[in-house]
Amino acid sequence: MGGHLATDAGGVLAAIVAAVVLLGGALAVRRWLFTRGGGTVECSLRVLPEGAAPGPWRLGIGRYKGDQLHWHRVFGLRRRPRQVIHRRGLVVSNRRTPESAEAEGLLPGVSIIEVRDGGLTVELAMGAAALTGFLAWLEAAPPGFPVDLPSAE
Repeated sequence: MGGHLATDAGGVLAAIVAAVVLLGGALAVRRWLFTRGGGTVECSLRVLPEGAAPGPWRLGIGRYKGDQLHWHRVFGLRRRPRQVIHRRGLVVSNRRTPESAEAEGLLPGVSIIEVRDGGLTVELAMGAAALTGFLAWLEAAPPGFPVDLPSAE
């Protein structure tokens, strides 16, 4: 009887390991599909609900698609973006460095910008190169696109 139990436990363990490997492979393929066409940056995002505490930081990939920034969670299987930030009417209202408590959950060397797109207010945490690219994308808006950027500090 003990031999059957060991065989059953081994089969369950093998199935769990196979599922974890398949899930990891699916995440790697998904990330490769997002980044292969270019126009992607690593950035963390958190939503700032009006009158409530900020949401948690989520690690993700931002992908520029025309006049929109599509943000996808790194650890997810959805092909559709979790957030879409529109360049038209975008307001960048604050730029800061992470506080010590929040720095633990973010990639090292990031800056945080607060962005308002209509009724949606989020913070994006990006490295220097990604932030420069984001600001260049905003400034490259076609004539007539109202984009509000803070003055350089």
